Amino acid sequence: MKKVIAIAVFLVSTITFAQDQYSKGMQKAFQLWGEGKSTEASNMFERIASAEMDNWLPHYYVAQVNTVASFGEKDKAKLTQQLEKAQEFVDIAKAISPDNPEILVQQAMIYTAWIAFDGATYGMTLSGKVVAAYDKAAQIDPKNPRVVFSKAEWDMGSAQYFGQDTAPFCKDVERSLELFTNFKPESDFHPNWGQDRAEMTAKKCNE
Repeated sequence: MKKVIAIAVFLVSTITFAQDQYSKGMQKAFQLWGEGKSTEASNMFERIASAEMDNWLPHYYVAQVNTVASFGEKDKAKLTQQLEKAQEFVDIAKAISPDNPEILVQQAMIYTAWIAFDGATYGMTLSGKVVAAYDKAAQIDPKNPRVVFSKAEWDMGSAQYFGQDTAPFCKDVERSLELFTNFKPESDFHPNWGQDRAEMTAKKCNE
């Protein structure tokens, strides 16, 4: 009996230690990212992902860090390297957690980064994929604030590109703000971004 208890205590201790290591690693990665050290943050999330093969979150964040860093990037070689890594890790995240609206939004962001870099080259082939990703995410979780806001932001950008009125999409931005107010992430590390951007966009809508 004592042996069984000892094994149980050892297993609990091992799990707790692993969770602590995971939490510390994730906190460090977010800290690096917050300090503007995107490469270091990506590497940290990648190391965590290699140890957490059944957890979609570190894979998601490798993709997100590299995608965010790609917006505004002028060097095609660097942008390609970042977005290919983002795609590699978002594909793994999809395999771990299929039909996940957060991952679908991240996929749409990767496509959008390519289009933002060179709309003439990538717009025709990827715009439909962006729309499809957001539509699927909205079907799965229509009350996810990032789904609602990101789709509205994409629609506004498309309208601007074609010289159309963006006002019709302001109501979706306002709706996303209501959803952000009531949204509670599943854990400290689950996606919880977007509210500040939604607030800025809503402010522009009201100007």
